[in-house]
Amino acid sequence: MTLPASVTPELLAKLTGMVVSTSGRSYPLTEVYTGEKVLDLPQSSPEDVETAYAGARKAQAVWASWPLKQRIDVMKRFHELLLRDGLIIADLMQVETGKARRMAFEETCDVLMVTSHYIKAAPRILKEKKHGGVVPLVSTSTEVRVPKGVIGLISPWNFPFATSLSDAMPALIAGNGVVLKPDNKSTLNVAYGVGLLYEAGMPQGLVQIVCGEGPDIGSTIVENADFVMFTGSTATGRVIGAQAGQNLIGCTLELGGKNPLIVLDDANLDEVIPGTIMAAFLNTGQACMHIERIYVSEQRKDEFTQRFVEAAQAIGVDAKYDFSPDMGSLVSVPQRERIESHVDDAVAKGATVLTGGKARPDLGPAFYEPTVLTDITPDMILAKTETFGPVTSIYTYKTVDEAVALANDTDYGLNASVWGKDLKAAEAVGRRIEAGNININDGLAASYASKKSTSGGFKTSGVGSRHGDAGMLKYTDVQNVAVLKKQVLSNPPDTDWTKQVDQTVKGLRFMRKFGIR
Repeated sequence: MTLPASVTPELLAKLTGMVVSTSGRSYPLTEVYTGEKVLDLPQSSPEDVETAYAGARKAQAVWASWPLKQRIDVMKRFHELLLRDGLIIADLMQVETGKARRMAFEETCDVLMVTSHYIKAAPRILKEKKHGGVVPLVSTSTEVRVPKGVIGLISPWNFPFATSLSDAMPALIAGNGVVLKPDNKSTLNVAYGVGLLYEAGMPQGLVQIVCGEGPDIGSTIVENADFVMFTGSTATGRVIGAQAGQNLIGCTLELGGKNPLIVLDDANLDEVIPGTIMAAFLNTGQACMHIERIYVSEQRKDEFTQRFVEAAQAIGVDAKYDFSPDMGSLVSVPQRERIESHVDDAVAKGATVLTGGKARPDLGPAFYEPTVLTDITPDMILAKTETFGPVTSIYTYKTVDEAVALANDTDYGLNASVWGKDLKAAEAVGRRIEAGNININDGLAASYASKKSTSGGFKTSGVGSRHGDAGMLKYTDVQNVAVLKKQVLSNPPDTDWTKQVDQTVKGLRFMRKFGIR
């Protein structure tokens, strides 16, 4: 095993030392390309989680007392440090997740974009808003945004750096602390990012890292949180949402997808093919928003299929710490086995493999070829279930109405893509699809990278959203500060209520007529 030069024993010791752990237990973290153990990652106990929350609450009291400008200044320094060390973080991500270097670097850019957006937008989003009060001229009502406290943030292994740091950024700028649980398989790169926050001047203890399997510490994280941000499977999301509801705290759940792409008859295949390849196989298909279902009209199916399969076969797959491979490894052997089980089930029930469909042990233990299937029937596992790998299927449709109905025939509703030269017509089709993110002539990046707009899911793809104003406001409580300059709301004991009612009705009618309230 030869790790990148930046991943030294000293760095590894520093990063593992950031985990709150007294349990004595550990997780064998491996280099995905070879399957060889890199280190023993400390595991946190429920008691460690409670200790982490106590530390974060103490630091959060200090952080929340800082003026917003001072908190933003920290994030400006963090942004610059991230630009400085982005490739080191990419090294760590490749070691832990096996993703291609191109994707690892782009993931750091997501955090840069989110940080930059909220540095600019936070003063407007968090600004106090003064309104007229219950009685014109003599009363006011002011909305004040107050941080919720400490956020429980649980992030997945597929985009660990982005879902940890990008989701933490608006919470931190708004004045919160964070207890962060990355996936065991992808903790080191996240810890490096948290270290940069401290280097930028964030108070010690404000972001606490805990590690462990969900059944071991997940409940304790939710139990102690003031708000929960979770990205992961729909099944786990249901459990977290139920516990958050019992505790009367809010949560955002970004869950799974079985995302469709529709190719309209007027689409330019010179653009569709590379765009769809990217949407289907980015991050080795391990993306909640990646495309698993492609719908092409009967007239264009043959041409599209031939060109798409050729493009899939041209994808460069390899285990290298440089920018040459297009696609890297799956995150683990169990994930590869999951993909294999979906494809094998489909083939056994009559599906046709147009390309791929095999593991690549010559490259590493978790590699799997880019795979394109057709002849999919509803009884196959991958017809309805999220596969979450480098596998996509091609279907045909006769009419646009049929294509929309097929796209909507799923319990999920995270992302959808429509391609066509007539932008107005393509957008009209996209608006009919039941999904939180609609991309016209793009697979997924156009919507997700638009940080000014919110991003979330319909149906079982999630609750709540990230990005945009809502992505920061969700981490705050609103306080209504009402001021009465002169006491006019109380009635004297001898009030004539017949006259009072008459005067009140006249007053309310007058104010409505002249738009006073």
